Amino acid sequence: MNTLIAFILWLMLALWSLPLALAALVLWPLVWLLVLPFRLLAAVLLLPVRLLGGK
Repeated sequence: MNTLIAFILWLMLALWSLPLALAALVLWPLVWLLVLPFRLLAAVLLLPVRLLGGK
């Protein structure tokens, strides 16, 4: 469902400004790669909390 919403939002952006939509399409994987180490670090730091029964 989130993928469908993201696709519809991207189509709306493409109708509004195609160069901006293409830039977003190209830059999104780069942003994801930059954020990935922080997400992994958060998962490692929160692992003991999850193992001890926290939310």
